[in-house]
Amino acid sequence: MKRRAAVIGLGHQAVEDHLPGLLGSARAELVAICDNNPDTLRERQGTLHVPGFTRSGDLLDAVEPDFVIIAVPHYAGRSVVEQCAKRGVHMMKEKPFAISPAEARELAHVCRAGQVELMVTLQRRFNPIYASVLGLLDQIGTPFLIDGQYTFHTNTPGAGWRGDVKQAGGGCIIDMGYHLIDLLLWYFGLPSRILAEFSATAVPDAGYNAEDTAVIQLGYGTNMYGSVLLSRWAAPKTEKLHVVGTRGSLLLAEGQVQRLDLAGAVVEQLTRPHAPASAATAQIDHFCRVLDGERPNTSGPEQHLAHAAFIASCYESKTAGRYIDPKELL
Repeated sequence: MKRRAAVIGLGHQAVEDHLPGLLGSARAELVAICDNNPDTLRERQGTLHVPGFTRSGDLLDAVEPDFVIIAVPHYAGRSVVEQCAKRGVHMMKEKPFAISPAEARELAHVCRAGQVELMVTLQRRFNPIYASVLGLLDQIGTPFLIDGQYTFHTNTPGAGWRGDVKQAGGGCIIDMGYHLIDLLLWYFGLPSRILAEFSATAVPDAGYNAEDTAVIQLGYGTNMYGSVLLSRWAAPKTEKLHVVGTRGSLLLAEGQVQRLDLAGAVVEQLTRPHAPASAATAQIDHFCRVLDGERPNTSGPEQHLAHAAFIASCYESKTAGRYIDPKELL
């Protein structure tokens, strides 16, 4: 029997990933949707043919789903998580898990008290290209240099709630940067020092205060160090992670990973050029297996305390003008 799932928040991420993911799932089915915009709700109901609600609490009480996918603005996430935990409803949640370390700790407690599973959705963890990196890293000797980059251009980098630090918790670091930060934590763990510079000046006088561009310097106690560039203004669209080791290097880009020798020649390459857009469905099916006790939840609240500490260290380092140890914020 399929798990009964609902989607709360019908923005871009839900439409592009979560709704198609549910429709393609062998282990879950869509039974309800929710959005506080009645026009958006009616539009989606016309194609999905499931009950719709403008209030998440009404959906939870009327439908009693097994789990929900939460894809709401950052500032609204906490309320929905608390509503679900109170009713014993499990959750998949769009990143970020929380907008501060304090909120992350509180939400982790809320989930434990409600005895519910929460998994933060990070599609790259369900792409074989990204999963293969751990094995390839073992073949480049001792890694000591990291160069990460995630950039794209939008004409309105501070539009809507994403441009307001109070509502979003930050800009490109906590939003799009969450994906690259997750890869760093997955592959290397939490750094021992972080220093960030960032700005919200790509569009002068636009009235937003959430950073559109950031450079993060990071270091590990094992003499590994590097930098990450994040921007929702800088073209061209680029997503890469280059790791240099004593016997070679590894270059991870969207849909491809290469192992290079010391001279930069490709020794090994894995690509996924014709892959279906299956990561969303894979995430949902994995979460159903978590609920059935078949898989561990490796993207739960406890794991994302580290993400919150990493991000908070970036913002704190800018204010303090020095390196911050994110472990001190856990």
